[in-house]
Amino acid sequence: MSSLPELYYTQANLLLEKAWKESQSVLTQATPYLGKCIASGGVVHTFGSGHSEMVSREVIGRAGGLACVSGIVDPTEGFIENLAGYGTKLAERYDRRHELRAGEVIIVISNSGRNASPIDVALYAKKKGLTVIVITSVAMSKQSTSCHESGKRLFEVADYVLDNQGVLGDALVDLGDGIKGGPTSTFIGSSQINWLILAALEWLKANGHTMPILRSQNLPGAIEQNRILASRYKGRISMQLA
Repeated sequence: MSSLPELYYTQANLLLEKAWKESQSVLTQATPYLGKCIASGGVVHTFGSGHSEMVSREVIGRAGGLACVSGIVDPTEGFIENLAGYGTKLAERYDRRHELRAGEVIIVISNSGRNASPIDVALYAKKKGLTVIVITSVAMSKQSTSCHESGKRLFEVADYVLDNQGVLGDALVDLGDGIKGGPTSTFIGSSQINWLILAALEWLKANGHTMPILRSQNLPGAIEQNRILASRYKGRISMQLA
């Protein structure tokens, strides 16, 4: 009989494989928007509320990732994510500080896709002329009622949707007595956001553009190189490198 960790390993990787296969068309369609945004000196923005912020944070200031990624941060860590208009205020404040510019891209992450703040942020970004890519569980969203005043769920306001293939309630492994454990949204969402970044890097390389890639500060000369890269985006990055 398989152990619970083995069950999670097997089942979660099957979901990852499914997510990979079903993400291909979205990656193909969305990548040029990311690539053109970066090539023109723009910024890729991210937002996730609650645990989804972990996926958002995965690609900010990341070694092997892009220097031009910035995150909208919720200081309440999702505590008031369903307070009407709160996400809009977050986006407005971020916009005043770092700017959300037409032609740029924002990646919004919400597993359930029902909570108000991520939908607020996505709608605000769309009004500003950004391309909105979301990472969500479409199956869970379709079984849920929106907490947003519009009645819409996140996948319904997006330009492009990456489905993390998550099950209702997120937890995957059956523990008996109606209890499940082993969430997958962070595991798969983090993979999907890295697929987006790598697809953008591939587009930049194929089209003869510079790839503003951060290096690990543990490598010789990396800190100096990263500071030079960061200087291009001074004032635009919410978690600016020193």
